[in-house]
Order: sequence, then C-alpha cells, then structure tokens
Amino acid sequence: MGNSYLFTSESVAEGHPDKVCDQISDALLDEYLRRDAKARVAVETLATSNQVVLAGEVSSTGLLSRDEVEKIVRNVVKNIGYEQDGFHYKNINIDNFIHSQSQDIARGVVEQDDKPAGAGDQGIMFGYATDEAEGTEFMPAPMFYANAILRNLAEARHQGVFPELRPDAKAQVTMLYENGIPVKADSIVVSTQHTPETSTEEVREIVRYIVKKTIPEQWLCSDEKFLVNPTGRFVIGGPDGDTGLTGRKIIVDTYGGAAPHGGGAFSGKDATKVDRSANYMARHMAKNVVASGVAKKCLIQIAYAIGVAEPLALYVNTFGTGLVDEDKIVASLKEIFNLTPQGISDYLNLTLPIFQKTAAYGHFGRAPEEDGAFSWEKINRAEEIKKALS
Repeated sequence: MGNSYLFTSESVAEGHPDKVCDQISDALLDEYLRRDAKARVAVETLATSNQVVLAGEVSSTGLLSRDEVEKIVRNVVKNIGYEQDGFHYKNINIDNFIHSQSQDIARGVVEQDDKPAGAGDQGIMFGYATDEAEGTEFMPAPMFYANAILRNLAEARHQGVFPELRPDAKAQVTMLYENGIPVKADSIVVSTQHTPETSTEEVREIVRYIVKKTIPEQWLCSDEKFLVNPTGRFVIGGPDGDTGLTGRKIIVDTYGGAAPHGGGAFSGKDATKVDRSANYMARHMAKNVVASGVAKKCLIQIAYAIGVAEPLALYVNTFGTGLVDEDKIVASLKEIFNLTPQGISDYLNLTLPIFQKTAAYGHFGRAPEEDGAFSWEKINRAEEIKKALS
C-alpha cells in the first residue's frame, strides 16, 4: 500500500432494521438470563413493515410466556423511538416461533461429572486491538468515530435536542493513514432519517453540528467530502423501508473491516456459544497485549469444536510490531487465561443480563461498566502479560 492509504469503516444506528433485530434478540436473551443464569438461548429476529418474526431455540427453567415475549419486543421498539405508520410499537404484529433447544446440542454444552462444558458450536473467533490513535479505545479510528457519530446523534434525538431526527441512520468514515497512523478524515458520509417537514439543509446542519462535536477539529474533512443524506431525502426508514435480520451487521459489531471476522454473529446467543464469548475473550486478550506495550497491534484467533471445552488452536499476529516472538505471546496467554467456554463466561461475567447494551454502536471500544457489561474491555491483565514476557 505504500506509506499513505485510505481506509473506510461504516456503522449503523440503533434504528437501523438489522440493529432493531439485534436489540430484540438480546433483550429476550437478557430476560431469560434474569430468570435462569444457565439458560441456553439462540434467538433470531426478522423485522419488516409492522411485522416482527421470532425464531430460535431455548433451554431454560425460566421460560417466557407469549405475552411476556410480546411485551419485551414492543418495549424495545418503543425505546428505540419507532412510532411511525409503517413500524409502530403499538401496532406491530409479532409471530413467535421460538422452541426448545435440540438435545443433540444440549448434551455437549452442559457440564458433566467427567468433563467441563463444551463449546456450543465449532468455529473461529477473532479479537483485535490497536493503539494507532489516542482516545479511540484501542480501536481502528474509522470504526470508533463512525460509532461515536451515530451514538451522539441518537443521544441528541432521545434528549429532544433535535426532534427532527428519526431512529434510522448510517455513518461512514474514511481515514487517511500515513505510515500506518490515521492523520485525518478524508471523507465522512452520514445518512439519517428525518421528519417529512424537515428540509435537507436543516438535516445537514444538525449532522454537521454533531460530527464537529464528535471528531477532533484537526481531523475533520473538507466540506466537499462531508456528505449528509446524499439522496436528498430520508423519511421512510427502519423496518418499514428495509427488512432487518439479527446478525447481519457483524462487521459493524466488530472492527469495521480492519480485522477478520469468523462469520458467527453475536446477538441472541448466550455465552456457551463461542461465536459470542470467545470473540469477547479474544478482544480482551488483544487489548491487554497492546496495553502492555508488547505490541502496537494484535490480532488473536481462537478455534473450537462443538462439545469440546479446550480450544483447538490459538493464533497471535502482531503485524511486525511485537517486541517478543508471537509464539511466546501465545504461550503466555494460555498460561494466564482459561479459554474454555465456562472459564470465559465466569471470568467475563457473561451470565448476567448485559447483552442488550451491546447490540448497537459496537461490541468493542466501549468503556467497561460496573454492572458487568463490556467487561471484556477492561485493561486488567496488561501488567501480568508484560511480566510474563519480560
């Protein structure tokens, strides 16, 4: 690529159709976990014009009635802010096809006398961290700022500062990199749903105001490359404008394309599904490796087999920025961390009902919270890693 290049990431707001579905799936997961910390949940959601369809598998001592499920779904849609003709929390029709989990799956993921609980599925999971830019929470800068723009737009909408805004929105940030370091935004694209009576110029002024509060002034792009609602109008949005599905924004959920993704989605899945828990653990390890000063970038891959507790493989790539050999980092991580599904769940407190908070604006690059949400973002093992490798 040479010394200079452009890299782009996009994000979507909580009102995007796919994110509506992610939040519904995770809200249902949270309620199952409140009733039964050992619940096994895999819930999928589809949303279209005034219609929500639920499907999936659950094994739990605290099952939800159909009325309880419907109430949760309506509350999620209401809290996002959908009260439009084509998608209104009061009027949506809800079809519920959730059923019991297959015993063939359940037998491999339940702890037994002679062996620990196995992984809920086979697969490969990735975690990534980089210190490429200060203040971006060890995330790639384009992804961090795309999420931040949309989070700030939503906050202004919920607070009533800009009642002209509606829930659906997307943001795309292209960064200019020099020698691997982001130096400024080359272009910014934001599309946001708005009320019918709001003019294009009014929307542009609102978005410009939010973006200028979000991205450091010295990083802002030129006005010619600052694009807001490029089509000129965005009134019909959300599931009324485009069908949504759980798990269709996996790159938005992670690193904006700056690192690989194994393919499995996060939302609607309990922690026995390593699609979710091992991705969180890989991010936690990568972030602590970078925070330790051992490397400036770190990619970690973990591989599992269904029903088998210990991972089949652990891979580390520091992209030439490591101060020690990568095989030594692998050995130290194996010593420090328990990478069985149960070990990960216990360490990161993944039986708590914390997951709806993760379902919009990225699962990574968020501040750790006292109640356990985003525990994988904590930098609490960096010194231990540094000591092990010194």
